[in-house]
Amino acid sequence: MLTTRFVTGTPNWVDLGTPDLEGARSFYQGLFGWAFQDAGPDSGGYGMFQRGGSTVAGVMAIPAEHGRSAWTVYFQAPDADAAAAAVQQGGGTVGLAPMDVHDLGRMALFSDPTGAGFGVWQPGTNRGLDAVGEPNALSWTELYTPDPVTDLSFYDLVFGTEAHTAGPAAGGSGYTLLQPSGTGRASLEDAFGGVVPLADDPSEAESGPSWVPYFQVTDLDGAVAQVERLGGAVRREPGELAGLGRAAKLTDPYGARFALLERAARTP
Repeated sequence: MLTTRFVTGTPNWVDLGTPDLEGARSFYQGLFGWAFQDAGPDSGGYGMFQRGGSTVAGVMAIPAEHGRSAWTVYFQAPDADAAAAAVQQGGGTVGLAPMDVHDLGRMALFSDPTGAGFGVWQPGTNRGLDAVGEPNALSWTELYTPDPVTDLSFYDLVFGTEAHTAGPAAGGSGYTLLQPSGTGRASLEDAFGGVVPLADDPSEAESGPSWVPYFQVTDLDGAVAQVERLGGAVRREPGELAGLGRAAKLTDPYGARFALLERAARTP
């Protein structure tokens, strides 16, 4: 499960690029109760989504001609420059070379060998998100890829990520769990995400390889209805997700894809 005990290769940041910052602010406030906090005059328009004073995501406006609205998942890296070298060695591409963000940390944007985009965050004074793994915050991630074997080898090279197949004891059957280095066994408690062959999910196949963030909610059906009321759309209706609970796939009004997860109750 995601926690703020960030270690190498686990998601430690997520942000939204949108052509309509005001509209996105309204949508996510209506859905999750998030408030917007501008990062200041030197931030280039970047801001934070906050819940109860805790940062749960980043957001910035992007010109429509610079690409579609999208969420980006960032993974912790102790050395962003070393991660960039490993990305290239593994057959990925560097979209944005490592750069300092004041004294907050160092970031870079990459694509894996199949084209799924992601980022890395090397913490400085900003260690990452303040809240994950709880309602109205990032709680899970999934990689959709046409070539799981190639991508699993790639993420192992870059981060030391382990992949394990979740059997019945781990709450799934044939679902590939992603876990940080050193876990050694399939465990939902240790995992931060899953891997799904792109052809297995028609709701993702049209958009191509990608990382999709899941945000946790306490009432999935109510949240899905709220997405539609706020102008978003349902890509995949609520259904079970590999022992984690119930999930649904959505887009916001500007085309950014994300998912919602209502966690299954833990058994004693």
